[in-house]
Amino acid sequence: MPKHGKKYQDQLAKVDRSKFYTPKEGLQLVKDLSVAKFDETIEVSIRLGVDTRKADQNVRGSISLPHGTGKSVRVAVFAEGEKAREAEAAGADVIGSDDLVAQVQAGELNFDAAIATPNMMGKVGRLGRILGPRGLMPNPKLGTVTMDVAKMVKELKAGRVEYRADRYGICHVPLGKVSFPVEQLAENYGALYTELLRVKPSSAKGRYVKSIVVSSTMGPGVRLDTAVTRDFLA
Repeated sequence: MPKHGKKYQDQLAKVDRSKFYTPKEGLQLVKDLSVAKFDETIEVSIRLGVDTRKADQNVRGSISLPHGTGKSVRVAVFAEGEKAREAEAAGADVIGSDDLVAQVQAGELNFDAAIATPNMMGKVGRLGRILGPRGLMPNPKLGTVTMDVAKMVKELKAGRVEYRADRYGICHVPLGKVSFPVEQLAENYGALYTELLRVKPSSAKGRYVKSIVVSSTMGPGVRLDTAVTRDFLA
């Protein structure tokens, strides 16, 4: 484990390690502890009681956060003809067909999210080894394989985020920036929490939300009370 510097240790000393904070308390504390010279991202890590080795317990999807994430998202669209023109009008950053496939194969990945029309997936599928590990592969379940490319471009630009439980059952999702008002961060958090409850696998047994930690890019984690979270959203 890497050793943290004095600044981090000073931040850590201000966190009550025995306490589980309410969502607003925890998010406010993360904001207060931010000392970086840039606008840090605030991320939540939610550990779920699922076994992702079982196909019916994979938790994955996407959601448009009420206040976005504060991040500028570069969107690529694999499309031709009218759909390519719609993508351009909607504000897509990179648009193409065979030419865009060739760029990706050459290692040019100057985008943060990708969309494809269904008829392009035969070509885009060949890029799986490149796009897949980076989380950039268009996916029908996430809405990024679609004929309504304009709508998805706008949603991604506005702050649509993907959530996916990793091998440990943890979803790591950005909630916004330190500069966001705590009310906006809390509303984004509430929307995500509600979504994760909505997609709870019916085969998941026992406690579903096991732990929740919020942190900034450079700051220590702050634990949230999962029971209070439920009340907070009631």
